[in-house]
Amino acid sequence: MAKSQVKMRDHGAESSLYWRRAVIAFVGIMVLMGVLLANLYHLQITQHQSYQTRSNDNRIKVVPVPPTRGLIYDRNGVLLAENRPIYSLEITPEQAPDLEQNVDQLIALLELDPAVKDRFLTEVRRQRRFTPVVLVNRLDEAQVARFSINQHKFPGAAIEAYLKRFYPYRDTFTHVIGYVARINDKDVARLKADNKFANYASTHDIGKLGVERYYEDMLHGQTGYQEVEVNNRGRVIRTLKYQPPIPGNDIYLNVDVALQQKAQKLMGNRRGAAVIMTPQDGKILALISSPSYDPNLFVHGISGPEYRELLNNPDRPLINRASQGIYAPASTVKPMLAVMGLNEGVFTPNTRFFGGPFFQIPNTKHKFRDWRRWGHGWMDVYRAIEISADTFFYDLAYKAGIDTMHDYMTQFGFGQFSGIDLHEEANGTMPSRDWKRSRHKQAWYQGDTISVGIGQGYWSATPLQLARATTILVDHGETIHPRLLHGIGTPEGMIAMPISKGEPIVVKHDSYWNVALSGMHRVINGREGTARRAFADTPYTAAGKSGTAQVFSLAENQQYDHASTKEHLRDNALFVAYAPYEKPEVVVSVVLENIGGGSTHAAPVARSLLDLYMLPDKEPVIGDESSEEQD
Repeated sequence: MAKSQVKMRDHGAESSLYWRRAVIAFVGIMVLMGVLLANLYHLQITQHQSYQTRSNDNRIKVVPVPPTRGLIYDRNGVLLAENRPIYSLEITPEQAPDLEQNVDQLIALLELDPAVKDRFLTEVRRQRRFTPVVLVNRLDEAQVARFSINQHKFPGAAIEAYLKRFYPYRDTFTHVIGYVARINDKDVARLKADNKFANYASTHDIGKLGVERYYEDMLHGQTGYQEVEVNNRGRVIRTLKYQPPIPGNDIYLNVDVALQQKAQKLMGNRRGAAVIMTPQDGKILALISSPSYDPNLFVHGISGPEYRELLNNPDRPLINRASQGIYAPASTVKPMLAVMGLNEGVFTPNTRFFGGPFFQIPNTKHKFRDWRRWGHGWMDVYRAIEISADTFFYDLAYKAGIDTMHDYMTQFGFGQFSGIDLHEEANGTMPSRDWKRSRHKQAWYQGDTISVGIGQGYWSATPLQLARATTILVDHGETIHPRLLHGIGTPEGMIAMPISKGEPIVVKHDSYWNVALSGMHRVINGREGTARRAFADTPYTAAGKSGTAQVFSLAENQQYDHASTKEHLRDNALFVAYAPYEKPEVVVSVVLENIGGGSTHAAPVARSLLDLYMLPDKEPVIGDESSEEQD
């Protein structure tokens, strides 16, 4: 039997293999350690700031704090727009042991609509349980008192106060002040385009109309913020930093509460507008658009039925008739046309003209009739303005031509924006050859010119433009832009706004202005003046001009009959006036829709508006409306 062979181990080889493996493992470990240390260096050193910022973003939140909106006052410091607290009832779900039972009891206690429960529970499911959820907004004082007495019965429930805009004079200043309402998608797009959206991070309302919209940047203020530390669930642990918001500026308007209220009362339920302003500096003392509406409806969100009622109202209360209402200016512009005729040498102050019952363009058959059937006979420019003779101004328009009339009347502001600090303004139409070709694709005819000569045809203007044109006339060509803003409130006091002027109208002789103004004086004080009855026995001397604007065109031989004409087709009544005549302090313009003759209906209102300013302690009385004059 053969002996088995025993294999001898090579301890040297094994030792060598072991050490090679150990070295390889060590090197591998060192490489991995190096990678780990490199990553740690990258995370802790190179990217430290970035990850610290991310960490802070998870731990620290910046919560915007809305600013308090600036207040609005009248010229005497009477508050027109304020911020009133509204109260909402909020419940923190995690603090309410039996949430649904508590909600049922609160609904019964505060006599709430049962539908609020479903809305509340739906919102609770969307929010974290430590986040307060509103049960009901706009609690009245009785509800607040009732809850306060019983608050101990409702753990987790509390009343929070928020500031909301309130307009104490309601519909009196709607078309001046406007209103604020909830920010919508259009507002967001506009704010982003203007790089202002960040300043509205915590603001819910924004100015929508009037002064509230025009001076939004001034009234809104600057948003503040607070840095708060939160845990991983988003619960606020503590406040780290607080930057208070900067409140909006208070602003003061030129309007006068007493004057505005009395003017609104004078307008009554009639559709129309009135403007009262000072000629020297363009301050708007009162601006009335009738009918109006309560802006407070929009602050908290107007209901669908309420908005449809306003939108579908045939009297169109949503329109600012003073700055957006478009009317034929009619005879109120004859004094301005007279200045043009004098400056262009069409006539002189002593030129005699025979006004028959109608005017005809040479070699044509069409008759442009005077408002008085039998005409006015011989007259000069003074009498032509006093009696508002249409034939005199037909002849002036024919001789001057549309190009000349357009050039002069645009200088008076017709067809132009007035420059008032409102976005809600129409510029009307001062027609020209190019305008008609662009708008109607037709050539201009001489017959078009004749109608424009008495403020009819294609010519349209707003009551605000009529008031401004009258101030330019009164100021002998100085062009002042009307202004609502009187000044800005600061901690140091009010900063008054400067007068805004445009290019003056230059005429060859200053006496031409006096001719037109003298004619307006005779309208009220002359023996034949169309407004002499409305201004009888005034203790001051005024001047003015009436106008009656046709709403539709009559056939050549057709006679206008007020009684048989449908109401919306009846003539508009207009009147512009100023006082005192010797040194004018105030200008008024009045437009009443579909009511008849200007001297019969608009002149008494204008007289009462002047009384409000000139005789503030006297109760205004609508004058005599028995005049048979059309203009």
